Amino acid sequence: AAAARHRLLPEGRVAGPMPWVIAIMMFLTVLAAAAGLGLGTAVKSVGAELAGRVTVQIVEANADRREELSGRAARLLRESGDVQAVHPVDPAALADQIKPWLGEEAVSGDLPIPALIDVELTPGSAHARVDRLRKAMAALSPNIRIEPHAAFLQPLGRLLAALGGLAAGIVLLMAIATAAIVVLAARAAHDSHRGTIDVLHLMGATDVQIARLFQRRIGLDALFGGLLGFAVALLVILLLGARLTATGSDLLAAISLPWTSWLILAALPLGGVLLATLAARWTVLRSLGRLL
Repeated sequence: AAAARHRLLPEGRVAGPMPWVIAIMMFLTVLAAAAGLGLGTAVKSVGAELAGRVTVQIVEANADRREELSGRAARLLRESGDVQAVHPVDPAALADQIKPWLGEEAVSGDLPIPALIDVELTPGSAHARVDRLRKAMAALSPNIRIEPHAAFLQPLGRLLAALGGLAAGIVLLMAIATAAIVVLAARAAHDSHRGTIDVLHLMGATDVQIARLFQRRIGLDALFGGLLGFAVALLVILLLGARLTATGSDLLAAISLPWTSWLILAALPLGGVLLATLAARWTVLRSLGRLL
């Protein structure tokens, strides 16, 4: 029986192209999963950072009146219990930032540029705090506006969420494709060893015992391919992470993987082996059942 088993499914070597195909599938699966997890982390990180920040705009054409309103608004904000920190934006710095688009008119003083105040809210419900600040600023002047930073993040958040959903869909499709590859490989192995299977049946082997031989071989091939694909994908993720950090962009730097995400990625090769083993067992048992 042992000799027949080794002739049926030789062990100790990579058999056929299936391990390499699984390696490619695992490589793409890990990259897609890492992209989805990283984008999810970025949405949460940026959202949490901007949810408690607003910008106060004083859109007054008269420069003296604008400066007066800016000072009164800053004092009122500092006295508010909803505000944690107030940072008036230097008009000169603001003019330098818009100079590349507006030219020298941005620093000439002839163009009325709104005065800006960056505000950090205290922890808690940002919507209620913003509403109270709007009422307080409206009572001060109708030319004062409050713009929550999170409002500008909503389109980007929806985009990142859509990309994360796409990554999850790709992972699911990769799992289905991997199972289909294993089913085809198991059927081919079963058909090519039909004579040996008949001999094993005559020797008293059950369908479960024969299926166990196939699932062991395919499981080992899936383990080899999964670990290979995971190792290459891990190298690519680390290289991309270094490139994202080197850009200096706060948004791109927010695309990171916490330790829980690394655990999920590490579980993917094991999940691939389990999926391949179960698919091989189901395929072989079904094929053996048709022989009866």
